[in-house]
Amino acid sequence: MQKKVAAIIQRLKERYPVAPCALHYLTDYELMIAVRLSAQCTDARVNLVTPHLFAAYPTLEAIASADISHVEELVHSCGFYKHKARDIVLACQMLIRDYGGKVPGTMEDLLRLPGVGRKTANLLLGDLYGAPGSVVCDTHCIRICGRLGLSQGKDPEKVERQLRQILPPEESSDFCHRVVLFGREVCTARSPKCDQCPLSPWCSQFVP
Repeated sequence: MQKKVAAIIQRLKERYPVAPCALHYLTDYELMIAVRLSAQCTDARVNLVTPHLFAAYPTLEAIASADISHVEELVHSCGFYKHKARDIVLACQMLIRDYGGKVPGTMEDLLRLPGVGRKTANLLLGDLYGAPGSVVCDTHCIRICGRLGLSQGKDPEKVERQLRQILPPEESSDFCHRVVLFGREVCTARSPKCDQCPLSPWCSQFVP
């Protein structure tokens, strides 16, 4: 398994030398907000919405004191806008009240924030703090790692635990970003481009 994982990581690095987060942000709280908006929504849509949100509320303090109904209007197109708007405002209030205006750097503290689950927390830990072992289990990760035999099942927390056991901690965050890029370009949910797949030697679904 270690050799297999190393080979897959190397192939993904060759295809995607740089592994940036697809969400656009300038500050730690902007990333927190963008990730919350990305639930059941495309990153492309979030990147269209956040500039207007951050222009209307250019500071953490401004968002924390925002009228939730106005935030709902600004994030409406991201879906589930009532829940997302409420979580965003309340999370920003908590950052100011409990964490000195900074996104906290531990899983325990992050999970206290409204709307922050393990997927969001792992992404924030990996991208903001470079924390080793940060595994972001989104739909691309679950689908592709299942096809590659790196994990079993579709429960995000179970897949996260499985991947944490086999991925080198220092590679895990970038691995997950590369898997997202790979899932959008090649290993799509429907009609994957198997004839173009650099990971076909390890794929259970590949038919020559």
